Amino acid sequence: MKNTLKIAMAQISPVLLNKVETLKKVESRILESAKLKCELIVFGEALVPGYPFWLALTGGAEWNTKVNKELHAEYVRNAVQIEDGELDTICKLAKQHKIAVYLGIMERAKNRGGHSIYASLVYINEHGEIQSVHRKLQPTYDERLTWSPGDGNGLKVHKLKQFTVGGLNCWENWMPLPRTALYGLGENLHIAVWPGSDHNTRDITRFIARESRSFVVSVSSIMTKDRFPKQIPHRDKILENCPETLANGGSCIAGPDGEWIIEPVINTEALIIQTIDFNRVYEERQNFDPVGHYSRPDVTKLTVNRERQSTVEYKD
Repeated sequence: MKNTLKIAMAQISPVLLNKVETLKKVESRILESAKLKCELIVFGEALVPGYPFWLALTGGAEWNTKVNKELHAEYVRNAVQIEDGELDTICKLAKQHKIAVYLGIMERAKNRGGHSIYASLVYINEHGEIQSVHRKLQPTYDERLTWSPGDGNGLKVHKLKQFTVGGLNCWENWMPLPRTALYGLGENLHIAVWPGSDHNTRDITRFIARESRSFVVSVSSIMTKDRFPKQIPHRDKILENCPETLANGGSCIAGPDGEWIIEPVINTEALIIQTIDFNRVYEERQNFDPVGHYSRPDVTKLTVNRERQSTVEYKD
């Protein structure tokens, strides 16, 4: 049906610090979703090759230590370089099965020299085309020890059937101005991706839905102590103070009225399927539209810089 959209939330665990094996898991979930006739599949923040849980477990802020340097180097080596075609297989699957994809990756960006990494949310449309790469604007707390701050280039929305879909990474969903930037572009299906845990998704998912009168899909990952691969550098040190559960999931969906459609799913890897109806957006915009009839652009207005930032500009 034209007014509905079938969504898959892939709540899975990465093969931590292993880009190749984690991408295989992503490909498998895309194929599984396609068999179920899903039209959009969403994966968690930094899923490929995983979230840097070790920072809080190894004294990540200690200066000039071998442990931190070696873990960081392994992380960078396993980050995705889009320009080298490392998402080409994902794009081919999206095109072959006519399914759109939101995927959280660590991006090793060539236009910034190729040595720093960004928590990027990639949107691939149903034709297999990469339409946006949103680099997380502000890494959170210890993430700043390994992730670089992004820019506004990826603050974009995309048409998907009747819906206008956009997305943000983890705690930048709490930033009111980036949310407003997407609302102003007509977003009515908001994608929020997380490393995991319902303590993150339980409040903000419903809040954004009620604020924007949009559907909000929050997708997280799973990570437990026993999933740290044996080959990861300094594994013994990481496990010394590691809790049994580092990310318990929490993937969920709220409707445009701010009420649950799917409450947070925890402690399990799962492919969570839901069909949503676009008409619900129009119903809830009747009494509140944050950038439409319930706004005063003559009084307050947001300016957004969407230029892709780079240190050097070359003129040949």
